[in-house]
Parts: sequence; C-alpha cells; structure tokens
Amino acid sequence: MLAVAAVAFSLFRYVGDPVNMMLGQDATPEQKVELRAALGLDKPLYYQFAVFVKNAAKGEFGLSLRQARPVATLIKERLPATLELALVASIFALVGGVLMGVFTALRPKGVRSQFLLAVSLIGVSLPTFLIGILLILVFAVLLQWLPSYSRGDVLTFGWWTTGFFTVSGLRSLVLPSITLSLGTMTLIMRLVRSEMLEVLRTDYIKFARARGLTNQAVHFGHALKNTLVPVMTIMGLQIGSIIAFAIVTETVFQWPGMGFLFIQSVQFADIPVMAAYLVLISLVFVTINLVVDLLYYVVDPRLRQERATGGH
Repeated sequence: MLAVAAVAFSLFRYVGDPVNMMLGQDATPEQKVELRAALGLDKPLYYQFAVFVKNAAKGEFGLSLRQARPVATLIKERLPATLELALVASIFALVGGVLMGVFTALRPKGVRSQFLLAVSLIGVSLPTFLIGILLILVFAVLLQWLPSYSRGDVLTFGWWTTGFFTVSGLRSLVLPSITLSLGTMTLIMRLVRSEMLEVLRTDYIKFARARGLTNQAVHFGHALKNTLVPVMTIMGLQIGSIIAFAIVTETVFQWPGMGFLFIQSVQFADIPVMAAYLVLISLVFVTINLVVDLLYYVVDPRLRQERATGGH
C-alpha cells in the first residue's frame, strides 16, 4: 500500500502542474504562489507525502480538477456501479468456469469438451473491447434484445444505488458482465480442468473408488474439493483484476463506474482522481488476497492439521 501510495503521490509531481490546471494560463504569478501555498505544494517533498498518506488513510484525496468536487464524493457515487458489475461478472466467471472445467475433466475426449476448449481459446485470445463490441452488435443492434449502454433504472438506498431490483437495471447488466467475465471464466475453466485431471490420478481417489463410493461422491466430494485450493488463489487475483480492469468494459458500455471515471480523469489529467483510483484498487487487491489466504484453512484440512500439530 505504501509503494502504491508513493506511485500515486508521484503523479502530483510529475504529471502536469495542478496549479496551472486549476488557474489556467491567464493567472498571475502571485495567484499561483498563493494557491501553491494553500495546497501545501511549497512544503518539502517528504512532508507532502506524509500529508498525502494521512489524508488517503481517511479517504480524502482533495478536489477533482475537472469537476471541482471532492474526489471521495465522486468515488462514492461511482463505487456501487463498479462493485455491482464486478460481483455479477465474478459469479458468472466462477460458476461457469468451475462447471465447464469439471465437465471437460470428466469427459476429456468428448466432442462437447473439445468444443468448450476451443471456445475457451477464443475467450482468452480476444481483447475485451472487441468482445464487448461483438456482443453489442449481435444482441443490441441485430437482435435488439438487450441495451447497449448505461446502467438502466436504479434504486437508491441511502448513498448506495443498485439496478438489481429493476428490469432495465438487470437487462443492462447482462452484456457488460458477460464481457468482463469471459476472460476469467476461460482461465478458471482450463485451470479446474488441469487440476482435476491431476487429482483424479492420485492414489486417494483410487482408494475412494475401491471403497465403493459413487462417482458423484468421488468427483464432487473428494476431487473437486482438493481442486479448489489453487483455483481460490487465481480467483482472488482475478476478482481484483475484474474490478481494476473494468475500465475497458465500462468505457465500451458507458457504464457509470469508477473505471469510466478513471478514463475521464486520464483524458483531463485529473491527478487527484487518478491517485485515489490507484490507492483504492491496491486496497482491493490486498484485502482480497488476505481473505483468500484465510479461506485456505476452510477448504484445505491439511493446513488446519499442520497448525494443530505445530507444523510437524
């Protein structure tokens, strides 16, 4: 977090001059000196960084240079849209990837398994923006089944907004969430398939079959559970990536989330918004990785046994 904070802080120093952006070219030198002092830019570099970290810990990143509004307010307004999109995309990716991975592992030479593997190569190879444009062309332009942009109608609960409880909100979620989930879904599918094929060749699976357990008990009670440990690691990283790299999807579908806000801030060199986005995304990655590490003890009983025996 401190490393990312240092990178975010460096934006203020090396990506344009916020004083010139806020005052414009017609400002007098006296006005620039006065504003620089008001923003604390005349202080030593280490002091400015300490103040930046202190304010970032409280969620304060100053005013947006483009909209002249607190950055925390802008993030607060856009956060529900991004989290909603990321949640649906993660569910699609996890459920679809695990199911298809198990299916292709249990029937490795089947025609449908080979077809899914071929399709997964397309999902991995195609860039996100192209997938989004193709989905818009087919389902929004040609078939006219789903909307191609915006978030639809949303309901407000305090400061939180959601489209889960409206028809147009749910319809608007379909195309961007599928676009955002396809790359992760194909990655999880291929990972589950390779891990499950490896687990099915282990001795304890052979012993489970020798005990007379059904295929369902062997596949889902023993093999799949041990397959999920590496999948959890990848999924944890991918959820963070889904949130961080929703930028392209939100831009293609004009989704009013943090990614779209970040693209607008880059175009205007709105440094406070860019810095806030970097710090927030790093916090998401750190938190998700911590949760994944803790979940290992739930999924893998060997870790609990090692801890109980002192690691011996």
